Amino acid sequence: MPKIPVLEIFGPTIQGEGAVIGQKTMFVRTSGCDYRCSWCDSSFTWDGSAKDDIRLLEPEDIISELDQLAPNKYQHVTISGGNPALIKNIGPFVEALKARNIKTALETQGSKFQEWMTLIDDLTISPKPPSSGMKPNLTILDEVIAQCVEESLSLKVVIFDEADYQFAKDIHKRYPSIPFYLQVGNPYLDDSVSNHTEKLLEKYEQLIDKVMNDTLNDIFVLPQLHTLLWSNKKGV
Repeated sequence: MPKIPVLEIFGPTIQGEGAVIGQKTMFVRTSGCDYRCSWCDSSFTWDGSAKDDIRLLEPEDIISELDQLAPNKYQHVTISGGNPALIKNIGPFVEALKARNIKTALETQGSKFQEWMTLIDDLTISPKPPSSGMKPNLTILDEVIAQCVEESLSLKVVIFDEADYQFAKDIHKRYPSIPFYLQVGNPYLDDSVSNHTEKLLEKYEQLIDKVMNDTLNDIFVLPQLHTLLWSNKKGV
């Protein structure tokens, strides 16, 4: 059975982002990413700092660990990264979860498509805005979205500044029929920052005010819920 490079397995917790915000879930975090976002809050998945923590696990190994962590306490699993869409071998894991009636979620930037993504129940495509320092290939993004299952799909853009906001408007205009989420970015990755939650709530209110006074309609405006609760703590 193909093995999956896993960095973390944790939960139960709540999903903090996008269409599944508030969803009780388990997390399986894989290693590796094709992007190097300037504000990445999980850079350890690609910068080599956690390379000794990577475990190559078969699907049944992962499920066994999930069951040990939360026996009879979960019905939803979020596959996180990095960018799990780089990994071709995740399909059997998703199929094994579906056989147990466990739903799955995935967030990816839309730079790569894998067939197993059509099995995901809650699929978030999150094109990276200018503040990330990355430039999405919109032709590839079009191709990825075209291959996904429409009923499972949503779009999300993280907002740090005005350029990001304009990028989000362009993305929403490009895909007007796909549920669309704006989310406040977290610039406070240094744990020494005080009043972290208060500062993020201020940014959230500012984004709400901006949207309310704009013609950007039929969207959802969200905080990054887990950062409000736990700041930058890992494993929650």
